[in-house]
Amino acid sequence: MIRLGQWAELEAAQRLQVAGFEVVAHNYYSRYGEIDLIALQRQQLIFVEVKARTVSQYATAVETISLVKQVKIIKTALSYLQAQPRLLEYDLRFDVICFDFYRKFAKNVQYEFSKFSYDWQWIENAFHVDINLINL
Repeated sequence: MIRLGQWAELEAAQRLQVAGFEVVAHNYYSRYGEIDLIALQRQQLIFVEVKARTVSQYATAVETISLVKQVKIIKTALSYLQAQPRLLEYDLRFDVICFDFYRKFAKNVQYEFSKFSYDWQWIENAFHVDINLINL
């Protein structure tokens, strides 16, 4: 069994693959931050933030993705593109895949999360690159 965040990323990757995406990177790190999943489909390169929350927390998963977090993801995506210049021809998209569980989980305990009730949503084009926010 695994922890909630790991489960959510694996579940999101599986949902991307079922939808016809090729997942090309998991947990890409740069000096700016991390991108959970990077996927390709046709001419689109998708950077995916994955969030999972439990009912005991104050916000839903999607509400935790602040403007600061978005800027970190965008800067990390730009770093990825510098390392992978062949992908510059692709259209960029920033998606969010969220899982909200109806129960509380102990943080240090591992569970089989797929056995519990949860809502999930996939938000395509959740945010866009705003060049005014990016100061590299």
